[in-house]
Amino acid sequence: MQVDTGLVRELAELLDATGLTEIEVQDGERKVRVARKAAAGPVYAAAPATPAPAATAVPAATAATPATAAPADGDVRQHPGLVRSPIVGTAYLTPDPASPPFVSVGASVKAGATLLIIEAMKVMNPITAPKAGTVARILVTNEQPVEYDEPLVIIE
Repeated sequence: MQVDTGLVRELAELLDATGLTEIEVQDGERKVRVARKAAAGPVYAAAPATPAPAATAVPAATAATPATAAPADGDVRQHPGLVRSPIVGTAYLTPDPASPPFVSVGASVKAGATLLIIEAMKVMNPITAPKAGTVARILVTNEQPVEYDEPLVIIE
């Protein structure tokens, strides 16, 4: 089999650009798969000064004390419990259309629990909780396209 090294390099660059850990393409009977070990955890970049998308309100019962209160909507990108999208894709809040959401506002989560899935190039990428806590806000809707570094969920 003749290996197209240019294609392999192109796919590896695509992995770097999207944050994916694996990609596979098929052209007739030829199939090429490029994979790498997953990073230890998500990498968070500094937040650019752009407005956040519309967000759901925090129920009064889960509001924090003024010293630890969640930032106003415009400041959501600075929240210490913010989980951001590590890749570009489509966010899914449920494992399938007939199932309930992975999490809901007010739910307690453990570190490593799946919060949602982002589909990128037909690969389902689970987005997990970086820490244990309570889901204070879900900032995306089901089947919403998301960009790299976009705010997804706030865990307090």
